[in-house]
Amino acid sequence: MGPLVLNTRPETDSADLEAILTQRGYQVMSAPMLQIEFPDQATVFDPAPYQALIFTSANGVRAFARLSDDRARPVLCVGDATARLAAQIGFDQIKSANGDINDLADLIRDQIDPEKGPLFHPAARKTAGDLGQILADGGYKIDRQTVYTAHASTSLAEQTANAIAAHHIDAVLFFSPRTAETFVKLIKSAKLEGELCNTRAICLSPAVQLQIADLKWQRTHVASKPTQEYLLSILDQSFSSA
Repeated sequence: MGPLVLNTRPETDSADLEAILTQRGYQVMSAPMLQIEFPDQATVFDPAPYQALIFTSANGVRAFARLSDDRARPVLCVGDATARLAAQIGFDQIKSANGDINDLADLIRDQIDPEKGPLFHPAARKTAGDLGQILADGGYKIDRQTVYTAHASTSLAEQTANAIAAHHIDAVLFFSPRTAETFVKLIKSAKLEGELCNTRAICLSPAVQLQIADLKWQRTHVASKPTQEYLLSILDQSFSSA
C-alpha cells in the first residue's frame, strides 16, 4: 500500500484531488480545515457595470453560479483548476494566471484596460490577498463582494487524531495559509505537536510553509509554483527521493 496522505482542503475542493492522489498510488484521509458555506438567498447579480470577472478560487466560481446565469463576460482566474471549473459552468472567455494572487494581478494588468470599467470579484470574507490594493496604483476598480464564508474547523476528527498519534500519516497537504494556520491550532489543542516528526508537510507556497513552522516535521516541502500540479509533483518527489 502507498503512503497515507492527509488532505486538509475543504470538501468542495477535494473530490478531484483525492481521485488524482488515489490514481498515483496514495492512500488518502480527509480532514477539511475549512467548511464552505454559501448563502441560502444570494443577491441577484447585475453584470451591466462590469467589464470582466475575477475568480481567486473555485468556490468563488461556485458562488457566482448561484448569483447569476450570465456567462458572457471575460473571466480571469488565479489558477488552472479554477479556470476549468469556470469553463464547466459555461464561460468561454477565460484566462488563467496559473499561479497566485500576484500572478493574477499581472494577468489583469496585461489583459484589462482600467478605463473600460470595473471588475467584479466574488470572494470569501477572508482572502489570501487584496487585489484592489495590489492594483490600486494602476487605476483599476475592483468590486470585491463576499459571496461565501469559509469557517475554520474547531476540532480534529477522532480518526485523524488517532492516525497522527499513531504516526500513520506520511504527508499532509496544505493549500492555503488559513488552512495551515487552522491545522496548527487544532494540533496544539489536541496536544499532538510531537507526533509529526515522521511526517512530511507539503506546502503550496512559502506563505503556507510559514504557518506550519511551529510544528516539528520530518521535512517540509514547498511547490516551486503555487499550483496543484506543482504541489503534487513535489509530493511525488519527496517519496521518490526518500
